[in-house]
Amino acid sequence: MPKFLFVRKGFGCTFRPDMKKLALIAFTLSSLASLHAADLKFGVVDMQKAFADFHKTKDASGKFKDNVDKAQREVNERWSVYKNLLGEIQKLQKEAQDPIVNDQTRAKKSAELQDKAKELRALEQEIGEFQNRRQGQLKQEDLQIRKGLYDEILAVVKEKAKTDAYDFVFDKSGISLTTVPVLLYYKDAVDFTDQVIVELNKNAPSETARSGRKEAGESSEAKSESKKK
Repeated sequence: MPKFLFVRKGFGCTFRPDMKKLALIAFTLSSLASLHAADLKFGVVDMQKAFADFHKTKDASGKFKDNVDKAQREVNERWSVYKNLLGEIQKLQKEAQDPIVNDQTRAKKSAELQDKAKELRALEQEIGEFQNRRQGQLKQEDLQIRKGLYDEILAVVKEKAKTDAYDFVFDKSGISLTTVPVLLYYKDAVDFTDQVIVELNKNAPSETARSGRKEAGESSEAKSESKKK
């Protein structure tokens, strides 16, 4: 039975600056050369680490995986119907070709076989469309979740930068189009990634509360699936 394919490199945050962004960074860095470094305060943040250690990322990752698993079950149910229909077609085909049956019975079986074959083709098309639609929905959901989490992290970084009077803050986890880190070296720059993570997780629920919510969600989903059956 075909697997529901949702291709991604795992739930995470990947930053790939385009050429315009890289040019802007290069221009900014070259402009700084004409200024007195002593007059500027630099900071760096590992955005990927902040994203990975954010408690909401872990929760969102679990919920997203549940949605992917649910989509897989929905696809499996359709393929199960397809498999049963295929079995019926094979049986009708065998009966239509049986030399023992009379012409009237053979004609009847052949007509049924054509109808079932048409139904099978329609179902196969419906399954393909459903897979494409669900995969598109999951991809969009993944993007929206990551964008929402990134916006929260960015808000904390900006607030920290304002509070501590940083002139520039760079993401040291940023990767260029050549897969080489954008920020290769920094001197006298404060890495306040850990402080950002602490701020992000200051209101994180306890593991007990988180487990309780997960169990409640699984129970609710089980009841919903039971009603469908």
